[in-house]
Amino acid sequence: MGCPDWPKCFGTWVPPTSVDQLPEDYKNTFSQYREKKNQKFARYLSAIGLTETANELLNNKSILEEADFNASKTWIEYVNRLLGVIVGFLILALAVKSIPLRKAFPKVFYFSMATLLAVLVQGWFGSIVVSTNLTTWTITVHMFLALFIVLLLVYLYTISDQHTHRISMDWGLRWILFTCMTVVLIQIFWGTQVRQAIDRIASSSLTRDSWIAQLGLEFFIHRSFSWLVLGLHVILVVKMAKTSAEKTLPASLIVLILGTLLSGAGMAYFSVPYLLQPVHLLLGTMIFGVQLLLLFRLETKRSNALV
Repeated sequence: MGCPDWPKCFGTWVPPTSVDQLPEDYKNTFSQYREKKNQKFARYLSAIGLTETANELLNNKSILEEADFNASKTWIEYVNRLLGVIVGFLILALAVKSIPLRKAFPKVFYFSMATLLAVLVQGWFGSIVVSTNLTTWTITVHMFLALFIVLLLVYLYTISDQHTHRISMDWGLRWILFTCMTVVLIQIFWGTQVRQAIDRIASSSLTRDSWIAQLGLEFFIHRSFSWLVLGLHVILVVKMAKTSAEKTLPASLIVLILGTLLSGAGMAYFSVPYLLQPVHLLLGTMIFGVQLLLLFRLETKRSNALV
């Protein structure tokens, strides 16, 4: 964890570059800060019936263990937050721009507002991921909230694009596409499990080149599942080539999947390089986005995309 608090980082809007800029008791200070936030979150969990999860959160004292200051991790996380803020303001602008369209194009208005609400929830839950010190299940929820926002944005793009054309598919092809999407979501889930396992291993004294060897079943499933993802998409692309005029999106899917395979292999064989981790995640998210674009174009009428 690069920053122990949220939305600030070590209590300031511009994070420190050296541990000398922090008070001597900074670990205890921010541990107490996170404990208070977790207690509040645990009450929310209990209120919706997740009492067992709330108790696990409160009783897991390892969550409150503060890591040593690491300038690189701090600034990587800080840049990530800045990008999140930029995205948030852009979606706020989208919501504001949709207000005059609420009567003429109600779908655009309501889905813009839904996207803004989803981003606010995602921002709040990001603070929970921080306060719980990357507790395993929170990372998974955070990831799937992000995919839900992608879904809303792609749908908005589809219904707002006047030049969107209809993609003709029979029901057999549609089911193949649905299957591909389901498999990709399952693959992303297992990817979050691998990420969580790596985080646990990284917190130990093991060197980076031994991390992959320490991974268990989640890595085997994630690695093996990638071939199923590729095979199903090859079938989808081949069948689409025979029945549909749409060529760009299917080809993009194959390129993106090959990219995720190569980046995943690069992490496995080259000791999980820092740069390949975000690339692998980005490519996986883009695959889901392109799938959504295909799906929504199946239901988009050429005559008036905004209605």
